[in-house]
Amino acid sequence: MDHYQNLVDGFHRISRDERLKRIQEFCHLSEEEIKTLTCETPLSVEIAEHLIENVIGYFPIPLGIATCFNIDGKDILIPMAVEETSIIAAASTTAKWIRKEGSIRTYCKGRLIIGQIQLPNVRNVPLTRKILHENRDILIAIANNCVPRLVDRGGGIRDIALREVARPTQDGVMMVIHILCDPCDAMGANLINQVCEALKPKIEELTSERVGLCILSNLVDTKLAVAEVAIHNIDLTMGKGIEEATLFAMADPYRAATHNKGVLNGIDAVLVATGNDWRAVEAGVHAYAARTGQYKPITQWKVEGTDLIGQIEVPLAVGTVGGVTRIHPTAKIALKILGVKKAEDLARVCAAVGLVQNLGALKALATVGIVKGHMLLHASNLAIAAGAEIHEIAEVRKRLAEVLRVEKHINLTHAKEILEEIRVSDRQTLLI
Repeated sequence: MDHYQNLVDGFHRISRDERLKRIQEFCHLSEEEIKTLTCETPLSVEIAEHLIENVIGYFPIPLGIATCFNIDGKDILIPMAVEETSIIAAASTTAKWIRKEGSIRTYCKGRLIIGQIQLPNVRNVPLTRKILHENRDILIAIANNCVPRLVDRGGGIRDIALREVARPTQDGVMMVIHILCDPCDAMGANLINQVCEALKPKIEELTSERVGLCILSNLVDTKLAVAEVAIHNIDLTMGKGIEEATLFAMADPYRAATHNKGVLNGIDAVLVATGNDWRAVEAGVHAYAARTGQYKPITQWKVEGTDLIGQIEVPLAVGTVGGVTRIHPTAKIALKILGVKKAEDLARVCAAVGLVQNLGALKALATVGIVKGHMLLHASNLAIAAGAEIHEIAEVRKRLAEVLRVEKHINLTHAKEILEEIRVSDRQTLLI
């Protein structure tokens, strides 16, 4: 058994201390990094004061590890910060299935983020277009002079594109200038906003048109992450069920919204763990899903012979430097656990996790149903909500599982009744 397999074997059954010990050894974490993960070294309020305004405290979210991922032939641990039951378990279980029966392949299409400079109501569209085209090189030079450090790292403004957009009020035409930038390993929001603002005076001078908004776009269809999963010798009934679930989502936006939420369960959890802007990514993903005029699923699954093939293609502007990734100690540790240094590699991991998460949900829907697996993992939450002490949770969870097998559902009332039974039994034992 190899080193990685030793690490992940029975990972969900061992104690938290043992998990930390294994992670520390595998990822070469320092004692100080372990203390950060366990909150023995608490996150300083000074850091929080630099992140947001009007700080009063913290809202901790559990950080877990999804195991058994092999992406592009590399074994990898996936740190996920999330509060919802079953997400990490489903990702790990599905990754283990793929590891045994198939493969995960990823790649990126494009490297450029988009800044937008809006001319709200252009009086002479052909002339404005001509002027901007003739001064393209000048505008790119001005833009790159705003971000010399980015240029030194090999990034910078690569091109300018012009779009005409009809005004919804039907009283003219907007012109939108797209500033296309390679942000290297940064997410790039602040950089591109700075560039757009800097170009405003020159554009107004050249065109004699008024500039409106100067802001990045979160629909980065110039920077796509792609992941593909292949599972061999698929049970055809299960495979056709998963394929049918994709067809349902393609036909019905109501289903597509929930389909895509399941994908983002995985992507968001990695983004939060690594200090990335998950809201920006979600906005871009949903916009991309609706680019044809109808909201559609961002993953596709089909049976080809005896194989199940899945693919996801999503806009993913993420960063491994700058912003919260530079400030937040836990985000730094999460990136170290992942073993990624380039933004492109992080985007590929996110796409893979999203596709695997989606497959886990569709497999459950096509076989036992989503409720059974989710409810069983939700049992611990119900035990805690019922008031169980730490030493009582395992027994309450065990008995809730027995109820679920018989009644097909469990709720807080079940948990409270079981907890009372346990405590009555314990009191009787003490009296004997």
